[in-house]
Amino acid sequence: MNISQSPFGTTPDGQQVSLYTLTNANGAVAKITTYGGIVTELWMPDRSGVLGDIVLGFDTLEDYIKGSPYFGCIVGRYGNRIGKGTFTLDGTPYTLAVNDGENHLHGGLKGFDKVVWQAEPVKGQDGVGLKLHYRSKDMEEGYPGNLDVTVVYTLTNANELRIDYTATTDKPTHCNLTHHGYFNLAGQGEGDILGHQLCLNADRFTPVDAGLIPSGQIRSVKGTPMDFSQPTAIGHRIDADNDQIRHGGGYDHNWVLNKNGSELSLAARAMEPTSGRVMEVWTNEPGVQFYSGNSLDDTLTGKGGKVYHRRYGFCLETQHFPDTPNQPDFPSTVLRPGQTYQTTTLHKFMTQ
Repeated sequence: MNISQSPFGTTPDGQQVSLYTLTNANGAVAKITTYGGIVTELWMPDRSGVLGDIVLGFDTLEDYIKGSPYFGCIVGRYGNRIGKGTFTLDGTPYTLAVNDGENHLHGGLKGFDKVVWQAEPVKGQDGVGLKLHYRSKDMEEGYPGNLDVTVVYTLTNANELRIDYTATTDKPTHCNLTHHGYFNLAGQGEGDILGHQLCLNADRFTPVDAGLIPSGQIRSVKGTPMDFSQPTAIGHRIDADNDQIRHGGGYDHNWVLNKNGSELSLAARAMEPTSGRVMEVWTNEPGVQFYSGNSLDDTLTGKGGKVYHRRYGFCLETQHFPDTPNQPDFPSTVLRPGQTYQTTTLHKFMTQ
């Protein structure tokens, strides 16, 4: 096990950015930069034991700053969309930055994906990790309260990438953090992800309008292209004649996980047939946003000069539901002084 640090460039406002390389006892590698808490590389073995980088990203800090579709980052203060960029909390209306049509997306114009985090390497018996901290000031991007956020990435010797999030606030606010990794288990840049077999532990989802804002309903997946209750190729129904598919241009929806409490449980399992790589996603969040990389296009050149075409990566963002601040029937994302926001997501890698 090892962890090392190297320079990764400087932001336009002069902040030094570092890249940390985490290596576990098996030789698996995760590289994480203090800019946006981005996992820039993740090397896991295929069924022959050959390591491959399975996340999309860029080679340089400049490329991430220039225009990244949230590759591999920490998303906050609120992952996903808030309708029309407004909400009312305890009778006080708040207006957020609008950066996705008329809606607020992934924390706004400068969310947690675009700030430099303080970093501290950590070592445990079962792996190596990186502890990241950021203090989001009161009214940053329109959100009330000073929010202290800590995210710990751990690469375990069981070939797991564990992400532990904690946050506290000094005013009532909304908090919904997630990781926005784009995965391709065949290897980054190695074709589209349509042949991956995906299973979601969810019998229901939250339907959306054309702006991808939930209606407030919770609908069964049965008999629809949203049914991944059994392993199904991502591409099998991705272009179906269905209003939800049309709204998302494919999949960009929140699934309601089959669970009652906040225990760590299986949310999703993806398998890539050629490499044999398998990724399981475990979480104590109530939902997972499955995004099939519909907006990727051949204008994006990623690591090693590889062009990322449409649907060359997929995301499984564990989280509370979209637009929860405006949906009283959804599980609440309100965080109050004296409370601690605490959530964990575990990516388990194996082969078959």
